[in-house]
Amino acid sequence: MTKPALFKIIVSSLFLVTACSQPKEKTSPIMQSGPTEKVVVYQMMTRLFANTTTTNKAFGSIEENGVGKFNDINNTALQSLKAMGITHVWYTGVLEHATMTDYTAYGIKKDDPDVIKGRAGSPYAIKDYYDVDPDLAVDVRNRMQEFEKLVERTHQQDLKVIIDFIPNHVARSYHSDVKPAGVRDLGEDDDTKMAFKASNNFYYLPGESFVVPAESEQKNASLYPGKDGRYTELPAKVTGNDQFTASPGINEWFETVKLNYGVDVQNGKAQYFDPIPNTWEKMRDILVYWAGKKVDGFRCDVAEMVPVEFWNWVIPQVKKVNPKIIFIAEIYNPTAYSNYITAGRFDYLYEKVKLYDTLRLLIDKKRSTLDIDHIQQSLTGINRHMLHFLENHDEQRIASPFFAGNAYRALPAMTISATIDEGPVMIYFGQEVGEPGKGAEGFSGEDGRTTIFDYWGVPEHQKWVNGGDFNDSLLSEGQRTLRKYYSTLLNLAKTNQAITTGNYEDLTAFNIQKANFGEDVHAFVRYQGTERLLVINSFNDVPSPIKLELSPGVLEAFGVKASDKLSFQDLLWGKEQLSFENGVAVLMIKPYSTYIFKLQ
Repeated sequence: MTKPALFKIIVSSLFLVTACSQPKEKTSPIMQSGPTEKVVVYQMMTRLFANTTTTNKAFGSIEENGVGKFNDINNTALQSLKAMGITHVWYTGVLEHATMTDYTAYGIKKDDPDVIKGRAGSPYAIKDYYDVDPDLAVDVRNRMQEFEKLVERTHQQDLKVIIDFIPNHVARSYHSDVKPAGVRDLGEDDDTKMAFKASNNFYYLPGESFVVPAESEQKNASLYPGKDGRYTELPAKVTGNDQFTASPGINEWFETVKLNYGVDVQNGKAQYFDPIPNTWEKMRDILVYWAGKKVDGFRCDVAEMVPVEFWNWVIPQVKKVNPKIIFIAEIYNPTAYSNYITAGRFDYLYEKVKLYDTLRLLIDKKRSTLDIDHIQQSLTGINRHMLHFLENHDEQRIASPFFAGNAYRALPAMTISATIDEGPVMIYFGQEVGEPGKGAEGFSGEDGRTTIFDYWGVPEHQKWVNGGDFNDSLLSEGQRTLRKYYSTLLNLAKTNQAITTGNYEDLTAFNIQKANFGEDVHAFVRYQGTERLLVINSFNDVPSPIKLELSPGVLEAFGVKASDKLSFQDLLWGKEQLSFENGVAVLMIKPYSTYIFKLQ
């Protein structure tokens, strides 16, 4: 079947359901509150979120392509996020990072273009841990006050604030203009003649000068003012992703330098943690500083590249400032999950390499739905700590041709991500309107991602921004339906006690063994008290009739008998009903369909 034909089937089948009746948020059964709420994160690339400029010139400057500001994220935007079920807003790119935009008129040291990715610069190449990005301020001199006002507005809408903490590396041009009195800059007291010294903040390559990647000079010299390949650094510092070379490649983290946490990386990873390394103390002070700004959480970049002992030491100290502050670890090694929760004291961990990767391959028919329960079982005891997502700033957009090709094909995967356990769920700005990440923005090529390096407008998302009105008047019918789906799903996931605190049991393997359906259909239950949910998702290309049988374990958990006549009402779309007789129901599964049924 061609992609256009498949798209028509998906959209038309969804419209048939939604056109009949849309559940009203004030009276929908999804609004029943359980004893707790699931954490629902909305990640926004802050500089892109409210940018209304549509020029989108490749390698465009801030004047040409525009930039969103703290002040643009108004109460209307925040109210809309709250209504969609969001509990935490992750403001990505808040900390000041190296950029090609010149702010010397405001007392901010200019960065060398040779060691910057993109015109805007990477938000993960931090230039000043104690400052916010001047791009984001209407009045650069009052940039911190504008951020503080955004935090205040966010809290007024009963939303919490997450910002990035980048502990592993900083920009090569790191220099704090606004550090508190008495604070010494990173590297200011280093012994640069030593490749490694436990008290140093950086690692060095004595006697070697840093070499700017040749590809960077060739690709960007004519487009970036001042990019001449003449950046000097002697001795060269070690690059952020553990590149112990003075000449890292263009695809390495060449614009950053790695921080030293008392681990001699080149000599068996020997650890020198007594006395406490100076880098540990500096990082603690930075975290405490931002906790004092009423930030509610930190998403900790590549947390596993920093020793777990540091996290064990620092997180309790920060939580003395705010016991409710949360720490989220970006981590990709499943064998380290438990250690970073127990010893590392993290509240939540990224769950990419298991569930995300499996769901993505399922959409492409390259995995089996049987794999999902294996993942859940492998995470027994830590499921509630796993943060699920289908999009973030590192991943390709669902609607891009590099991923699913259209937003609707991923709805089953999104439902599973949001409801399969108690752990948090996250969406990325524009995901809810099917943003496809089109365009070669500058340093970012045509790769299906929304750039984090360049000034840019995000076209489908900008329709919802609508000049600062933040509404759906410019959205297509399909986008409105998609956004309604996300709102219904996330509110349900946030508040329904069967999802927020309930138990889980798989139905997929039981039904596949009985040949009731194939390995492109997935079913499980979540239950708590009288709240009993049946979640069914299909990854099939064509409409297919299936049987669904409740296992003895599920019948017992639900407190019913196989002989009972059972009636379920779909909560996602508001119209579909499912009836069981003798423990069996028959359902016509539409392509890439998703259901959350509640036992009546």
